[in-house]
Amino acid sequence: MHETDPRFLRGIIDTLNEGLVFVGPDGRIRMVNPALERLTGFTRDELVGRACSVLQCDACVRQRKDGGAHWCRLFDRKGENRKRCTVRRKDGTVVPVLKNARVLTDGQGGVQGAVEIITDLSELVDKERRIEELSRLLGSEEGFAGMVGASSAMHRTFRLLERAAESDAPVLLLGASGTGKELAARAVHELGRRRNGPYVQLNCAALNENLLESELFGHVRGAFTGAVRDRQGRFEAAHGGDLFLDEIGDLPLPTQVKLLRVLETKRIERVGDNHPREVDVRIIAATNRNLGALVRAGRFREDLLFRINVIPVTLPALAARREDIPLLAAFFLRAITERDGRKAGGLTPAALRHLVAYTWPGNVRELRSAMEYACVVAGGGDIDAEHLPPHIIDGTPECGGHALAATVAERTGPDAAQEAPADEVRPDAPVRVAGPGAGGGTQGRAGEVGAVAAIPVVSAVPVVPAVPVVTDSGPDHEMMSVDAHDRVMSLPGTSGEAGTPPPAMADAFPPTQRELREGEERRQLLTALRRARGNISEAARLLGVYRGTVRNRMARYGIDLHREVKG
Repeated sequence: MHETDPRFLRGIIDTLNEGLVFVGPDGRIRMVNPALERLTGFTRDELVGRACSVLQCDACVRQRKDGGAHWCRLFDRKGENRKRCTVRRKDGTVVPVLKNARVLTDGQGGVQGAVEIITDLSELVDKERRIEELSRLLGSEEGFAGMVGASSAMHRTFRLLERAAESDAPVLLLGASGTGKELAARAVHELGRRRNGPYVQLNCAALNENLLESELFGHVRGAFTGAVRDRQGRFEAAHGGDLFLDEIGDLPLPTQVKLLRVLETKRIERVGDNHPREVDVRIIAATNRNLGALVRAGRFREDLLFRINVIPVTLPALAARREDIPLLAAFFLRAITERDGRKAGGLTPAALRHLVAYTWPGNVRELRSAMEYACVVAGGGDIDAEHLPPHIIDGTPECGGHALAATVAERTGPDAAQEAPADEVRPDAPVRVAGPGAGGGTQGRAGEVGAVAAIPVVSAVPVVPAVPVVTDSGPDHEMMSVDAHDRVMSLPGTSGEAGTPPPAMADAFPPTQRELREGEERRQLLTALRRARGNISEAARLLGVYRGTVRNRMARYGIDLHREVKG
């Protein structure tokens, strides 16, 4: 067979993996190959004879200058044309493609048509998008997928979480309360191969045994009193994705047996039903308990531990990564002031020294609550040591969380601290929290003992919330410079032992009494209620306590909400 035989050429064209289309000089399709049919979803009969605009390529169709029919832009320029663009499939789906086109002319330069080779770039674009996402999540030195930290301990944790995400094996997140296990679980899902599937979570300590089984496996109508209709459980809801089981150490033993069976068979049975249903779920579990000790005590099944402990990841306590405290504190301060619509103040060196020296038994969650407290007490001004919760000043976490304490510092009016002139060096200059539009860079006063550079707040990583949330971050974020960070960490007292008050501050900030005067506590409570405009829930949030605590202390101190707050 001669190489110019039409059947020979047609055979070659039909074996191409790339789509091929021949367009006549009138802009109508004359020929396509099977690859183009697969790419577009159109059959050959549906394409041949129609205008090439049927493919709705965003780079090739426009109105002719003479006002005639749509004409392919390819004919505007002779020779080859290569560009990335998109075409629309028959079902409406937009497909990214690479189009290589060449105009065919006769000996006199007249246009005879054009041939186009169209390559599907869907897989490539998906990989590019994935690379961009990973670059955004991993590129910041101060964060990873919603978690804030620049310490070596956190970087090791970030790397392990990234590796765990790439696997489909169960992940067990270990660490004390408040270390960010919920955020870590979300990161594993967002970075893993199941990221396009559902992400479902359940707190195993929040429900009793019967309700827990119904939540996990679902139930059928009539399975128990109140089961008025069929309901799928968390396993079915997470099919094709990840199921996050928080506080798995609190799972009742009978439920552990059923969970183990599901992990082994990949099938569940709804409560009240004996019909098995297949589920495809990756388990991410978390606990702040010692599962090995629970196994020895007979309260956790060893075989279940082997099943879930395939990739263990331990989240470091905040006390083990003290170099992250200034970064976290400044970040929380920025987030709180933006949320409440207040002007951003700053953290003084004295406040930072106490924050770094404290043991933080509640970890990152406690640090955020402390910053909430400090923002309320400081009244919108710079946060000094006196504005921190008393137990942080004392260095004694057993004083009890965020008891209503300390004198309210109203940093407004004529007594407010004034900024020093630009040419005057103040060793007690506060660490500034840069707000939006404040400009980048640091403004520390170099060469002065005790001087602290400005700490621009990192906006690339979302705030650590009570419920895991992954937020996209923009490219125009500010970072704390290494130089500024080093100067903050070199302050006297920042490298002391956990719980030891900074020696340099001993005279300036004597220990606060544990039993604070009732008058001070009452004024503190009133201030929070007034800032919350009488909303008890908001006042409780500002103070870092429960609503019941606010109500009890209102009754104790005889606070009339309408007369003293709203009136």
